[in-house]
Amino acid sequence: MSDFAVLPAEQRDRAGKGAARATRREGNVPGVIYGAKKEPVLFKMDPRVLVKAFGEAGFMSTQFMVTIDGDEHRVLPRDVQFHPVNDQPIHVDFLRVTDSTKVRVFIPVDFINEEESEGLTRGGVLNVVRHEVELLCTVAAIPEHLVIDLAGLDIGDSAKISDVDLPAGVKPAIADRDFTIATIAAPSAVVSEDDEEGDEDEEGLEGEEGEGEDGEAAEGGDSGGDD
Repeated sequence: MSDFAVLPAEQRDRAGKGAARATRREGNVPGVIYGAKKEPVLFKMDPRVLVKAFGEAGFMSTQFMVTIDGDEHRVLPRDVQFHPVNDQPIHVDFLRVTDSTKVRVFIPVDFINEEESEGLTRGGVLNVVRHEVELLCTVAAIPEHLVIDLAGLDIGDSAKISDVDLPAGVKPAIADRDFTIATIAAPSAVVSEDDEEGDEDEEGLEGEEGEGEDGEAAEGGDSGGDD
């Protein structure tokens, strides 16, 4: 019995735009399975099956078993195209995989211990820069999610990719910098008050400068009259 969710499908005989349109007129979604140095397999699938699977979190990083006329194909979704008007799926691509297949996947980020973040308990706001992180790994090592521990983070602190405990053999696709995943930002009320105070200070300085200029002009006028 497969450990992967099963997506039933039927064999599709012809490729091309005309054949794909005919498949859609039948009420099915055309698709293709490729990879592993094997011939591509054309199939058609009930759109309700695909929509239900797509609605689950992490669809693009989830392995499935597509069954076509009794044959099982272990796959990873690579692309789903949708109709621009009704948002219904119109084509799906699956990559045939094994445990050793190397892939790029986007993995969702989970945040824990918010109540232990000094910044958040003081009214700070969690500013999520990346809800997902692109990783390079083998199919067997794909993590379900990445965990960011917010304990101890104060306002102005940030959580970076180096703070994530990645499984063995898993690397971030961005390797040239320690990029930010989230920050603890100051509450908007505090920011607004600081801005207002800054504006008041600037107005005070402008007033003082203006008075100095007027004083100098008056002195100059008096001198002119004496002359």
